[in-house]
Amino acid sequence: MTDLRITEIFHSLQGEARTVGVPTVFVRLTGCPLRCQYCDSEYAFFGGEKKSLDEIEALVIGFRCSHVCVTGGEPLAQPNCIPLLERLCDAGLAVSLETSGAMDISAVDTRVSIVLDLKTPDSGERDKNLLSNIPLLAAKDQIKFVICSRSDYEWARFMLDEQQLVGRVCDIFFSPSYTQLAPAELAQWILDDRLPVRFQMQLHKQLWGDKAGV
Repeated sequence: MTDLRITEIFHSLQGEARTVGVPTVFVRLTGCPLRCQYCDSEYAFFGGEKKSLDEIEALVIGFRCSHVCVTGGEPLAQPNCIPLLERLCDAGLAVSLETSGAMDISAVDTRVSIVLDLKTPDSGERDKNLLSNIPLLAAKDQIKFVICSRSDYEWARFMLDEQQLVGRVCDIFFSPSYTQLAPAELAQWILDDRLPVRFQMQLHKQLWGDKAGV
């Protein structure tokens, strides 16, 4: 079987990570084994529509856009995500993968830029972090921490050192949890501690609010 269950495929601006602001096609796969308390894509947990790899590739190419982001839910929860990523790379697209870090990334095509979300304590899913993924990350990849509180921030600082993250990937992002932590407060913590990370806010939420498909 070469089907994937798809929640939505849409064209928008990349709202976060290294290519923020770049027009991008988003392929949102259905399903996720995690239940982070701040999740903004709960509508992707269930339902969706089965589509073949051929259908998905044709829909993506139809947007005439050079960047594509495969996201979820947790896209790697569906095994056929791996051949989809390969197909999109073979089509000459710049492909990124947004993953929770709870699934093994060893089979992901090396041409894909992985955006790995390390779950903080306040997410409620810290125990799902698959730390064996970290040595598999390359210079083209990215790590994201969604920070909900000062204790989350301190944990993320600790992880920078314990896992030797600085220099392993091209960017490390600290992002305030939407409505849970004042962005200026997180920004000041980063400045005070002179952390070698990038502060990040979700551009799509600044533009369109907390809505699906944008």
